[in-house]
Amino acid sequence: MIKFFQWIYTTYSAILFVILMLVLGLFVLIPLLISQKGDKISFFFIRLWAGTWSFLSGIRYEIHGLEHIDRSKPYIYIFNHRSFVDAPVIPMVIPQEVRAIGKKELSKIPVFGQVIGKLAVWVDRSDAESRRISLEKLVKFLNQGSSIVVAPEGTRNDTDETLLPFQKGAFRLSIETGIPILPMAVIGANRIMKRGSLLLSPGKVSAYFSAPIQPPLTSQTAVNEFSLKCRNRLEAMILAHE
Repeated sequence: MIKFFQWIYTTYSAILFVILMLVLGLFVLIPLLISQKGDKISFFFIRLWAGTWSFLSGIRYEIHGLEHIDRSKPYIYIFNHRSFVDAPVIPMVIPQEVRAIGKKELSKIPVFGQVIGKLAVWVDRSDAESRRISLEKLVKFLNQGSSIVVAPEGTRNDTDETLLPFQKGAFRLSIETGIPILPMAVIGANRIMKRGSLLLSPGKVSAYFSAPIQPPLTSQTAVNEFSLKCRNRLEAMILAHE
């Protein structure tokens, strides 16, 4: 009986998401087509989309550590990726206009791919050239003063481990540009959409921000050591609050 109501709730929530996307998608897209500086307007409508969907779906957000974020400076945000619900979490909890890496497969979703594609860098993780091009685009955004969001695990964590092994791209990027890493622990998203299920449940997502971690000077071991340092920080945050 509980699963029956979960299916009804999930269907309602999915239809609501699509309706909001169709209604607000153009308001996200048009400012960015006119000017790259239109991202403030676009993000207003993205947050309206994510916030309305979350409110009407019974999903609440609790944010801790905003004092660590200087909104005038760019950061490379890293987070633990355990749920598809992480997508609306990002614009709801990060108080900056950000760019993110997304799987190339998502770009093929009608309307969604076109709308989010203006704010995301699509990458085929199985293709080294695609990864190289995506990193070049992210460097460009960082040099323009925009923050970016990366899931360093590379994919959704469906295991019992706190974190999957980290890919090194974000940390290499940080060292090359001098932009600090800012860890963000997302707690509770995997309870809203549990592992191995497409069913949703209402609930609360908590986001915890750490103080930024400054990148080290370039050396042969810098990337690996910096990646480990950031991983340890994020893992400690998750274990402390989960």
